[in-house]
Amino acid sequence: MARPAAVRRGTRERHEELLRLLRGGMTRVEELAAALAVSPSTVRRDLSRLTDDRKVARTYGGALVPEAFQERPVTESALLRRQAKAGIAAAARPLVPGGGSVFLDAGTTCAALAERLADGPAPGLVVTRGLETATALMASVRCEVVLLGGRVQPLSHGLTGPLTDLALERMAFDVAFLGADAVDPARGVGEPTLEETAVKERVAARARRVAVLADSSKLAGPSAPSWARLPGSWTLVTDADAPGDLDQRCAQAGVTLIRAADGARAGRGAGGDGRPAPAG
Repeated sequence: MARPAAVRRGTRERHEELLRLLRGGMTRVEELAAALAVSPSTVRRDLSRLTDDRKVARTYGGALVPEAFQERPVTESALLRRQAKAGIAAAARPLVPGGGSVFLDAGTTCAALAERLADGPAPGLVVTRGLETATALMASVRCEVVLLGGRVQPLSHGLTGPLTDLALERMAFDVAFLGADAVDPARGVGEPTLEETAVKERVAARARRVAVLADSSKLAGPSAPSWARLPGSWTLVTDADAPGDLDQRCAQAGVTLIRAADGARAGRGAGGDGRPAPAG
């Protein structure tokens, strides 16, 4: 019988080899099991332990190793996962009220939703803090568009600071659509700076409903340095590649989940009012 110390050493060495394989691009459970000469159930147990230790992030059928957090320039973000962002925008479109007041955040996913506002009932007012979002709105919507004042963040092109806060104190929204650099159903949305998270918390406090638009890389990626807590009940709109445990995590946190692949069904919620059913 193997001694406990030898068992622990063997497990630790297997975990190290598993992390090496994940960093090399091997992500599927079956492939990892074959490479390690162990059963798939052993790999799943190892991945569960490494997930608890925040060394890996689970995906459908496998896992990945998160990279260190790094904010991308908005011009670079605009080139990434464009199809996923378009699907998220389509799934979020039924949440926009006709004639109501809407907040649209900075970021490329919110800008994708701005481009779709020409389809269907138009809101009466759209407020944004994003330069690219404002440009997309002016080309697509038939309503009043307000760009908040403030200091322009050099990478995200989002506005923050006292002028932004002053304007938000005088506003209220039927629904606020927020972007994020990282998302966790229990923690809220993660951003690179406290200024960014403060703005999102203030917007959420002024909205009757909050929807976060985030592609799956924001859910399985690195943890952000600053987090904004959202109201107890909010909606997450993401794509079909989101981690496999997301449904359960959203249900536990009381978050309504919409996957882009389910966008058509999301617009036909109970009662036909366009409100999706809660996850779980």
